[in-house]
Amino acid sequence: MSYRSGYQSAYRQPPVPGRQITRQPINPPHARRDANGYTLVHAGKQVRFGPVVFWIVVGTVTALGVWSAATATYFAFRDDVLTRLIARQAEMQYAYEDRIADLRAKVDRATSRQLLDQEQFDQKLEQIMRRQAALESRATAMSAIPDITGSIRSPSRGATLSEPRPSGIPKPSPISDTAVFVAPPDREARLESRGSNGANASVIKAAKIQGVDNVLVRLQNSLDQVERRQMASLTNAEESLESRARRMRGVISDLGLNLGQLEAATPHAGMGGPYVPVRLRANADAFERQLYRINIDRAQVERLNRTLALVPYRKPVIGEVEFTSGFGIRSDPFLGRPAMHTGLDFRASTGDPVRATANGKVASAGWAGGYGRMVEIDHGNGLSTRYGHLSEIEVKVGEVVKIGQVIGLVGSTGRSTGPHLHYETRIDGEAVDPQKFLRAGVRLSAG
Repeated sequence: MSYRSGYQSAYRQPPVPGRQITRQPINPPHARRDANGYTLVHAGKQVRFGPVVFWIVVGTVTALGVWSAATATYFAFRDDVLTRLIARQAEMQYAYEDRIADLRAKVDRATSRQLLDQEQFDQKLEQIMRRQAALESRATAMSAIPDITGSIRSPSRGATLSEPRPSGIPKPSPISDTAVFVAPPDREARLESRGSNGANASVIKAAKIQGVDNVLVRLQNSLDQVERRQMASLTNAEESLESRARRMRGVISDLGLNLGQLEAATPHAGMGGPYVPVRLRANADAFERQLYRINIDRAQVERLNRTLALVPYRKPVIGEVEFTSGFGIRSDPFLGRPAMHTGLDFRASTGDPVRATANGKVASAGWAGGYGRMVEIDHGNGLSTRYGHLSEIEVKVGEVVKIGQVIGLVGSTGRSTGPHLHYETRIDGEAVDPQKFLRAGVRLSAG
């Protein structure tokens, strides 16, 4: 497709005598399109443009026109836009100032209510703090008693005050036996803190969520829980001590031993001091009376423990107990005739350790006929134990031994058919069945 555009213009002038006028056409520049692009023709000169360059030029001219129109529009309406923006900003500022004033009024009202209720709140908090101090004193007294097992925890998770709380309401300590409170700030300090936006926000939020009274009730409930756990621990400790003391006395009675004689024969470590009797206050509360009973029971249990340390109710060997021969009449392993067996034969291997079953002093240690190598320990008050057929002896005569101390090694010396331990228990020189003592030990350990 090709086209040609242009115009021709001729104008006439008045004829001049003797002169011939020739009209010539005026040809403006024009463009035509051919197969290779666009050609601009002007005054006989031709300039060829490719299609891409041509449209780039056209697009640039169009964009410049649009930009010029937008710029003209902006400058025409700029004053109106700025005026509207300034008015909008002023409106927002006035609304913000009104909101701030409203919040300040609310803060003032909340502070006024807080000041009116503060005296009553301070009285309640003072009561809580006095109760807290009493519970801390109780916890200190309880910590001195090792028989009370299980620590008294701080208030339960449900009672922990994790949300914001008004000024003067402290937070319980998560690691103490009881919740620890701090004294509330004085009234002047609270009045001076009215300008603090964060503190006032916390006061208002806490007052909305739960209120001061609700917080104090929760603190009281937390202290109630602590007090109940303390009393429960005291009750458990008292029952445990009493039960242990009963078992110990029962064991001593079942063994046919005299408790008074055993206590008189019990050695004491070096100790002393003036006698200061323990007296319970006339107006003592339930906690003090129960703690007094526990201390008495604990002293009795300690005395019984020292006494039973001289009673051979423990095993002489480590591991499972297996008897190869019991106490009493049996068939003699060498002669095949009925004979009295004065002890228990424990199955063991050569070299296994043999341990003392109670505190005492070594009465003999060496060769003793059919016993082979034998150790005899005197536990006092007529009680003694013998350990026979040892391969090695680890103690000497006169040596003081403790419970569980190794006194020798298992062997097969003397009148023996193989490695084992011959163990005897004697009262005033008479052999008694060691199983009676071992059963007593099982009874004590089960408790």
